[in-house]
Amino acid sequence: MGHDVDITSPMSSVERRGIFALAGIFALRMLGLFMILPVMSIFAEELNDVTPFLIGMTISVYGLTQALFQIPFGLLSDRWGRKPVIASGLIIFAAGSVVAALSDSIYGVLIGRALQGSGAIAAAAMAMAADLTREVHRTKAMALIGISIGLSFAISLVAGPVIGSAWGLQGIFWLTALLAVLGIVVLYVLVPDPGHIRFHRDTETVPLQFRNVLQNPELLRLDFGILSLHMVLTGSFVVLPLLLRDASLPVEQHWTVYLPVLLASMLAIVPFIIFAEKKRKIKPVFLGSIVIIFLAELGLVVFHTDVLLIAVFLLLFFCGFNLLEATLPSMISKIAPAALKGTAMGVYSTSQFLGAFLGGISAGWLYGQYGVESVFFMCAGTVFVWFIVACSMKNPRHLSSLLLNVGNLDQSEADVMSEKISEIEGVAEAVVMADDGVAYLKVDKGVLDYSRLQNLIPKTAEL
Repeated sequence: MGHDVDITSPMSSVERRGIFALAGIFALRMLGLFMILPVMSIFAEELNDVTPFLIGMTISVYGLTQALFQIPFGLLSDRWGRKPVIASGLIIFAAGSVVAALSDSIYGVLIGRALQGSGAIAAAAMAMAADLTREVHRTKAMALIGISIGLSFAISLVAGPVIGSAWGLQGIFWLTALLAVLGIVVLYVLVPDPGHIRFHRDTETVPLQFRNVLQNPELLRLDFGILSLHMVLTGSFVVLPLLLRDASLPVEQHWTVYLPVLLASMLAIVPFIIFAEKKRKIKPVFLGSIVIIFLAELGLVVFHTDVLLIAVFLLLFFCGFNLLEATLPSMISKIAPAALKGTAMGVYSTSQFLGAFLGGISAGWLYGQYGVESVFFMCAGTVFVWFIVACSMKNPRHLSSLLLNVGNLDQSEADVMSEKISEIEGVAEAVVMADDGVAYLKVDKGVLDYSRLQNLIPKTAEL
């Protein structure tokens, strides 16, 4: 049914319910994946056939399978429906958790972790979030899901050591299987059924656009950045739990390091995020964050035998890490051409998971061959190369993505509307896709003429 389109209207109750429920599913799944990170190196020693390399691979193999399957799962959801594909992914994830829980060999746990990653629902869930929200609220919806993933990571670093100490490695995997089942319940009980499934260029991957994305040097720098960041994160956590234990801190007390460090780092980065956005100093803050991680990794090369010093350098690491986790997606959104954002984010996410995989296997091998110091040297070297690559990037324009439903148009009408929207103050780029019935805009919200833009949108556009 057609009705007036208000580009400044708040989210509806159905939109809020859908997004918060999907964010909950993301959080439950990521909590299950991440809880193993701060304890696997320690508890894996109780398994048969264990080696440092296999520990690293077990921690990170989910990244490889996630990278392989996330885009295909998203494409399948266009054909088979969102909920069946998301439910299938959660079932595969639960099955992997059960396989790992029942295994007394590192190889069994490795297979279980690979299965967990194979249930790659991220792209399908993002597409469903797009189905459930109007275009004008899409960016806000994706930000809420991003926050849920960040919170689940923070909770997992605290919960993993506590649960692992009480119930062991098997207990974590059984809990993970339960969380996946709970995710299916949330999916069918709380997530509304979308009125209709549509393709969304802002959240979904267009295979024919891969070439355009992979030929964009600015996007490639960011893809290399997220690969490096998660390579360093996973690599560091192959050995950090062992260092805390060897510094006489029992596993059940590791949360006393992680919790204060995470809370302090989250508070510390707020002024820098505000400074980067308000003063339009994204590049200096971005490069400074990379330097902070480099210094943290170099510090851990030397100072890794004392709990307090480990905590100091871990705080430094997470200040840089959290800043970059917040900044990188924002920069993708600013740099990616308006109609390529979904494909750019698909390549970006794949790079992130590949980075996690590379970090685990390289750290596991290095630790087994050359000891702890070599892992932190590898991480510092990776970050140094990233800094060199990032130095040559352009300072991104201070733009935001804005999507508008423009209703049914033929191609000539879409072209005319693109030209008219492009003339509005504050609009840097406008692409109206007749097939989608959507206008994909890059705007400077500080100077955007909202009223003029509102007047261009057809009153009968269907939301």
